[in-house]
Amino acid sequence: MAQQSGPYTKMVHAGQEPDWTGAVTVPIYQTSTFAFPNAEIGAARFAGQDQGFIYTRLNNPTLQALEECVAALEHGSCAVATASGMGAVSTVYLTLLGQGLHMVGTASCYGPSRVLAEKYLARFGVEASFVDTSDLDQVARALRPNTRLIYVESPSNPAMTVTDLAAVADLAHHHGALLAVDNTFASPYLQQPLNLGADLSLHSVSKFLNGHADVIGGIVITRDPALGVQIRSTMAMLGCNMDPHQAFLVLRGIKTLGLRVERAQANAMAIAQFLENHPKVARVFYVGLPSHPQYQLAKKQMAGPGCVLSFELKGGLEAARKLLNSVRLATLVVSLGGVETLIEHPATMTHASLPREERLAAGITDGLIRLAVGIEDLEDLLADLDQALAHV
Repeated sequence: MAQQSGPYTKMVHAGQEPDWTGAVTVPIYQTSTFAFPNAEIGAARFAGQDQGFIYTRLNNPTLQALEECVAALEHGSCAVATASGMGAVSTVYLTLLGQGLHMVGTASCYGPSRVLAEKYLARFGVEASFVDTSDLDQVARALRPNTRLIYVESPSNPAMTVTDLAAVADLAHHHGALLAVDNTFASPYLQQPLNLGADLSLHSVSKFLNGHADVIGGIVITRDPALGVQIRSTMAMLGCNMDPHQAFLVLRGIKTLGLRVERAQANAMAIAQFLENHPKVARVFYVGLPSHPQYQLAKKQMAGPGCVLSFELKGGLEAARKLLNSVRLATLVVSLGGVETLIEHPATMTHASLPREERLAAGITDGLIRLAVGIEDLEDLLADLDQALAHV
């Protein structure tokens, strides 16, 4: 496939050449181990001199097809698939951080990504500072002599803040640190962090890449092939490899990524405009609205505003509970990026593990609702929200 191929062509074809059988769809290589033709080739594979397959925890043809596809979409040199999104986060952290080292992260990132650093890695001497990374001064002030990683989520979860990735990449590299970007909310269809200077991009493929709420998985993409080797080594030692059947489903989902995102994004824009004008809504956080503080930045570094938004109800926690218990079409569930519209309450669900003062500092109030918009008919989605808000 030509290197200059467009995104839709890459979604359908990248990494997916027919195998020796001529199968158009990449088969599920559901095997734990692979036979060596002879002793010499077996030894060469373990020595890294032969790129053939050894053991599915290390590599597998179905996983390789997925990794090549996503690396092409992200304009990276290589990718490493993991068993979950947190498997991807854990692999990045454990590759780049160690005793006495420090990281800076986005304050309003996915709760477990923050808790993993602040609670679990802290036990082994890793230091972490979480700040509003959309404020470059805060990022610069948070840097220390021992900072080795800046970990950014943009747009962030659930505050929808947008970080200037090129500017933060410059800060990181000037300081001798690497920049990792959780690109889950945007997907490779709308944003390519590696093109903006990031060293790593990662995803929960359970979200937009797969798109059908039936897979748990993650992936890490690197610009530098040598860093990719390190990431794969850490993943293999952790044992958090993706299963071949998961990879098959994600590859199938990626083929319609652009179509799904375009449809859901159009719905999200209309819903954001509806909510912004509703008397019971205090604020709407959606990067496609001119009222968003990083609206111009988002237009510059993203191909579209995406399909996820948050909004704050004037009535706080009680109003949030009434709305969540009143929706009929939107499904009350965590996650996002599927064909169906999902709604959740970050303060008591996805970010409940954060102390209240840290949640509030990250903009996660008790009245905040996160809405991941799907591809249903817009009129039905608006009617559902309208009737639910009538109960607030």
